[in-house]
Amino acid sequence: MSRSSAQSWPRRAAVILTRVAVIEVPDRDVVGLRAGNPGPFTLSGTNSWIVGRNPAWLIDPGPALELHVSALAAELERRGGLGGIALTHDHPDHSEAVPALRERFAGAPVAAARGAVDTVLCTGATFGPLEAVATPGHAVDHLTFVLDGIAFTGDAVLGEGSVFIAPDPGALAGYLDGLRLLLARELELICPGHGPLVLDPAARLEGYLAHRADREQRLLAAIASGKRSVDELLDAAWSDAPAELRLAAAVTLTAHLDKLADEGRLPPGVERPAGWPLSR
Repeated sequence: MSRSSAQSWPRRAAVILTRVAVIEVPDRDVVGLRAGNPGPFTLSGTNSWIVGRNPAWLIDPGPALELHVSALAAELERRGGLGGIALTHDHPDHSEAVPALRERFAGAPVAAARGAVDTVLCTGATFGPLEAVATPGHAVDHLTFVLDGIAFTGDAVLGEGSVFIAPDPGALAGYLDGLRLLLARELELICPGHGPLVLDPAARLEGYLAHRADREQRLLAAIASGKRSVDELLDAAWSDAPAELRLAAAVTLTAHLDKLADEGRLPPGVERPAGWPLSR
């Protein structure tokens, strides 16, 4: 970079950052940039988080939208470069921008729980300043990253609403275990993959655990009353799900049915959503 371009960089970076949603984290050297990809599953958009400086570390670069990638690059340059990219999981709305950021930052290392990455992580592993905690459920490879009382939770815990659980083997039980691991950390703040900051992590985590327990009880009550079809079970246990999220509710229903089957509590004849057989 030439001297003149270096001198103009802060001005250009400021212009870019005024055109994206910036999430300030009070009293922490952390900033979030929200991608312009709102929708039923992404809420107001995917949050990418940048922590530290000289170098900085990026959690979930998000979708490959030119404005979002440029904003991330501007903030990373302002903070002294990119030390590495940590992925909570490999869904495209969280990972698609990896190649673009690696191209801009000389092949910065990437860490995740699976895939063609430089570092494969599991619970307790570290990547730069970040500690990984396995929080499967939404995806089998899902991780949460913890740093100084802050959890970067991806799609394990959202800023608002709940998440759908993919019906991988043991998904729901693993998800509940992951939430309990986070609760035991006595976190000060959650920086989610979608939605606003969570300022009371314990209350949100306890609420998530209670929410899953309530879904299970409603499902068991529906089954006990003789309901067996997918539509009957969804109407009984997910009656609050809007129409555009009914498919996601059906996916989560499958994960609940898997858990009941694993525990020997699922009677015969219960219909499963099409395309999601019990994978045992």
